[in-house]
Amino acid sequence: MGIPARSSGGGGGVDTLSERAAKMRESLVKSQSITDNMVSILGSFDHRLSTLETAMRPTQIRTHAIRRAHENIDKTLKAAEVILTQFDSSRQAEAKILKGPHEDLESYLQAIEQLRNNIQFFSNNKSFKSSDGVLNHTNNLLSKAISKLEEEFKQLLASYSKAVEPERLFECLPNSMRPSSGSPGNSGGKIANSHSEHQSNNAENSAYTTPTLIPPRILPLLHDLALQMVQAGNQQQLQRIYRDTRSPVLEESLRKLGVEKLSKEDVQKMQWEVLEAKIGNWIHFMRIAVKLLFAGERKVCDQIFEGFDSLMDQCFAEVTAGSVAVLLSFGDAIAKSKRSPEKLFVLLDMYEIMRELHLEIEALFRGKACNEIRESALGLTKRLAQTAQETFGDFQEAVEKDATKTAVADGTVHPLTSYVINYVKFLFDYQSTLKQLFQEFENGDSNSQLAAVTTRIMQALQTNLDGKSKQYRDASLTHLFLMNNIHYMVRSVRRSEAKDLLGDDWVQRHRRIVQQHANQYKRIAWAKILQCLSAQGLTSSGGGSSVSADGGNSSGVSRAIIKDRLKTFNIQFEELHQRQSQWTVPDTELRESLRLAVAEVLLPAYRSFIKRFGPLVENGKNPQKYIRYNPEDLEHMLGEFFEGKTLNEPKR
Repeated sequence: MGIPARSSGGGGGVDTLSERAAKMRESLVKSQSITDNMVSILGSFDHRLSTLETAMRPTQIRTHAIRRAHENIDKTLKAAEVILTQFDSSRQAEAKILKGPHEDLESYLQAIEQLRNNIQFFSNNKSFKSSDGVLNHTNNLLSKAISKLEEEFKQLLASYSKAVEPERLFECLPNSMRPSSGSPGNSGGKIANSHSEHQSNNAENSAYTTPTLIPPRILPLLHDLALQMVQAGNQQQLQRIYRDTRSPVLEESLRKLGVEKLSKEDVQKMQWEVLEAKIGNWIHFMRIAVKLLFAGERKVCDQIFEGFDSLMDQCFAEVTAGSVAVLLSFGDAIAKSKRSPEKLFVLLDMYEIMRELHLEIEALFRGKACNEIRESALGLTKRLAQTAQETFGDFQEAVEKDATKTAVADGTVHPLTSYVINYVKFLFDYQSTLKQLFQEFENGDSNSQLAAVTTRIMQALQTNLDGKSKQYRDASLTHLFLMNNIHYMVRSVRRSEAKDLLGDDWVQRHRRIVQQHANQYKRIAWAKILQCLSAQGLTSSGGGSSVSADGGNSSGVSRAIIKDRLKTFNIQFEELHQRQSQWTVPDTELRESLRLAVAEVLLPAYRSFIKRFGPLVENGKNPQKYIRYNPEDLEHMLGEFFEGKTLNEPKR
């Protein structure tokens, strides 16, 4: 707004400003009046609202009370509906319980679960005045339901628990272990020879097939039944039913297989052949029991009692305890029976199978409940090892002290030698077992331990043979006997794994001993007859003719002495032939070598003697009386030496 131009007169501007100020005052007065009126009106409204609120308060209180009443009614109706639902479900569950579990087990188990839910509901709703009565009725009904469930578990388990026939078990074995014919359950039956296959069994473990003891479709039902019994607190009844049902079935399976309950006294009374067969079968029974029957039983037990580890182990231990005891008691009776050398190999077989099954036994019989069974199995293993080691020591001592007076008349390999060598050969089939056995008692290099044991046995045999060789009156036969026996030892060692342990030094040393005895035989047996063919002592001191047929002289050799020498030679050679053709050198190569060694000494000496002195006899009377053999005859007759012919056996 611009300032109006000032007029030439000063009074007009002032008037205008005054007018305007007056108008502004008038406007302010009016505004104040309006404000006062509005305050008055608003105060009136506040009074009226306060009055209205006071008037409405009773109505609001009644409305809130009605609303709360409706809410309480809804809650009560809902609670009644829940209770009625519980009563309805209880009636339905009761109807299913009364029908029993046999027709529809799944519905029966659902009914039991519903009863438990009902018990939980009424226990949490004690304000309901009939809750105690309902709880008593439901608990009684649940108790009856569990009793029927227990009976159903027992019946179902029993109906599917049947002894396993041996044929079914054999089908679960590797092919090499299946019996070719017959059944080991028979008195004469035998599964297989344990010694012949003991090295190959470990490679075939994967070929074992665990048998199905209870159909797979039944196991979940049994598990559900067992679960309900455990939840009901009937664990002890469950254990008893399971043990009383499964244990006799397992024992019957073993009986059908051929397992017998034998005492230590029964074992001691048995003939060795019978006992040996039973031990062989026991070894296979142990494999079948652990790898098939016990493994199958563990599988069943684990599935039925899944989720209850302690109960699972306890039931398995109780079911198998009797069967394990029968099997281990036989092994224990053998381990504690009188020791004898022939038992060593079956003891090693038994020790070996226990070692082979050790890890499986530890895995199957796990848990605290199976402690006693595991300890029993381990105890048997240690007793077998101890007995085997003691039998080993007995054998070495028996070899050294063997006092059999039965001499081999022909100087051949003594039965003790072949027995001991075969024994050692068999021992080397058990190298890994023996090394494990040595480790049971002392640490160290098992190869060195086995070598030391073998060396001691060989030395014990050699000591015994030295004693037996002194029984011969003929010294040459003494050396022939020792040559034969030590050669047999050397040859057997060279052809077996014993060579690797005893070493080349042992072999070479004993080959030299063989040669020494051969040389001693040759010297003693042939020295006397070779003396007959010597030129020593043939010079004549006079008397008798010393002129050859052609008129030449024979260096003064007496014809009579030549005749006497040839006659003595014939007698001695024939005696040697008759006697030594009855002697035996069983090894072809050694026999030919010995004949050749004799021929290389005898034949050149005979040819030389006949060539030099034969004409003295040939020109006389009856020359064939003195010169009975030509060198070829002698060579042929030497070929009959050491053949072990009897006196009345015709010449070849």
